[in-house]
Amino acid sequence: MANHHNNLLQLTYIRTVTLFGQSAAILFALYILQASLNVWILASTLAALALLNVATYARLRSDWPVTEPEFFTQLVADVVLYGCLLFQTGGATNPFIFLLLVPLIICTATLSQRLSLIMGGLVVGIYSSLLFYFIPIIEAESRHQHALLNLFDLHITGMWINFILTVGVVTWFIVRMRQSMHRQQERLEEEREKRINDQQLLSLATMAAGTAHELGTPLSTLRVLVSELQAEHHGNPDLMEDLALMRQQIDACSDRLQQFARSVQEEQSSQREEAFSNILDDVIEQWSIQRPEVTFKLEVDTEGTVPDIKNSTSLRQSILNLLNNAADAQPKNIAINLSWDTNDITLLIHDQGPGLSLEAHDNLGKPFVTTKGRGLGIGLFLTATTLARYDGSVRLYNHPDGGTLTEVIIPRSQLDD
Repeated sequence: MANHHNNLLQLTYIRTVTLFGQSAAILFALYILQASLNVWILASTLAALALLNVATYARLRSDWPVTEPEFFTQLVADVVLYGCLLFQTGGATNPFIFLLLVPLIICTATLSQRLSLIMGGLVVGIYSSLLFYFIPIIEAESRHQHALLNLFDLHITGMWINFILTVGVVTWFIVRMRQSMHRQQERLEEEREKRINDQQLLSLATMAAGTAHELGTPLSTLRVLVSELQAEHHGNPDLMEDLALMRQQIDACSDRLQQFARSVQEEQSSQREEAFSNILDDVIEQWSIQRPEVTFKLEVDTEGTVPDIKNSTSLRQSILNLLNNAADAQPKNIAINLSWDTNDITLLIHDQGPGLSLEAHDNLGKPFVTTKGRGLGIGLFLTATTLARYDGSVRLYNHPDGGTLTEVIIPRSQLDD
């Protein structure tokens, strides 16, 4: 919730200027224009405005935040007191009638559209009532001045119309400007968040490339050592079996590093599009081989044409990350559902694990944040970054029936483009 402490402080300054200005104007009307004014009533109204200002300034010394309703109430009090002053000093004939616009401008610039419209209606209502109900400053001395008075009434009517138009313009354009500023601020925040994510992703890629390069040397050393051990202990079947398994794992790590380098080249050169259901089938087949302990049920929507999508290594890896997260939570009875409509492709993955804690839910998607003790905390971050390239998103919820529901949405409009 926004704190309007500074706005209310600025309002006290405006009231101080208004007090001095109105006091000077009343003294001018009394002693220069010889106007017939009720000094005691005017002084009482100015004293009420001064007391309100002092009380507001004292309230600002507390640590309590100034809420939107409180600030709006302060602006309403200003409008009412200004209306009382104008009522006693000629109403709509008073050249200071546009003082009513000050609270309206402040309201439209700082508060919500609903409160701005309420303030606009209140200001128009007070101005309109001051056209008919007011205490005139100078009484007409002759009935023969009716033509001049009619002309003066026409002038006042024109001022009233001008005031209403000004209220409408101020309310409309300032509200629109403020909304535009808020949207621009939101876009700036999104771009800032995207830039931070890109920097983090670049850092991860740099570390991954460096690590892949550095792992080549120890793997080569291990391969040589295993070969020497196999040559020395070829007569021990049990040890040879263990060494063969170790050699297999070393070769798998080496192949994975080489595949890492090849996948980058394929990612840059491949432009092949494929049905999303086929991509999902390939990923699930790979996942089943890697995680033979999992059991799952796959449901694919058969209505309409299956949408095509660019078959990239990063996309397949992103889906695989989500499936592995579900298997880590609970490998049994994982429900996978793929559907699409005219707007989006939706992939749902429901595991039967313990679900998400409140703290974990707030931090999901950030790099190096994991809910698994042995995880690195980058899988979901990389997945979200990859899907963002398709204008897609990934969200995790606690399912009503237990477990975690992972929802992936990719707009079809982006795929068509």
